[in-house]
Amino acid sequence: MSERVREIPGVRVHESAYVDAPVEIGVGTSIWHFCHIQPNVRIGQGCSFGQNVNVGDGVVIGDNVKVQNNVSIYTGAVIEDDVFLGPSCVLTNVTNPRSQVVRKGLYETTRFRRGATVGANATIVCGVTLGRYCFVAAGSVVTKDVPDYALVLGAPARQSGWMSRHGHRLVFADGEAVCPETSLRYRLADGVVTCVDLPEESPLPNDLRTGVRTYESLKPSRPPAAPSNDD
Repeated sequence: MSERVREIPGVRVHESAYVDAPVEIGVGTSIWHFCHIQPNVRIGQGCSFGQNVNVGDGVVIGDNVKVQNNVSIYTGAVIEDDVFLGPSCVLTNVTNPRSQVVRKGLYETTRFRRGATVGANATIVCGVTLGRYCFVAAGSVVTKDVPDYALVLGAPARQSGWMSRHGHRLVFADGEAVCPETSLRYRLADGVVTCVDLPEESPLPNDLRTGVRTYESLKPSRPPAAPSNDD
């Protein structure tokens, strides 16, 4: 049984949480009620792990990652900076599990690129890559790679559009779109979205780190329905 770590300088560890040694956890990270951080885990700075989160042996997590309640991050997951994992979302690490067959040496890698969002109760089938700033809608089942900035939803998840770094739908015209909250510009070329004004690996400027508009207030309006033959 691993030695329990009760205190880490600059890290908030709730008394009910269990952190196994050896582990690396960055300054400013909070680990809340009933969490279990297993050995050989590396966690960056400024992260938050809500109630009842489990992080498996050897998992690597970047800076400013937010993990909501009741999430298990299994061995094989690689989570980059600024990722959001919603409440009770499901991650896996073996495509074809059988109780009778031991596959502990065959865990598959699932990569969450910078800024990816996974909604509540979504399932991520292992072996895929979620692109930078992609958005997986609540309850979706992801079975294949998700492009940068893509919005996917459903079971299985299918692409339904594009999302800005602030989580608003992007409406492209002639390959150009503007985030309705920040006015950051985006370009769509050959099926790939990039931000014109801010490199994907750059953090948000301080003046853009606090949201000021709700999703509903900026949601694109639907075009009026075509008149029926009865009108």
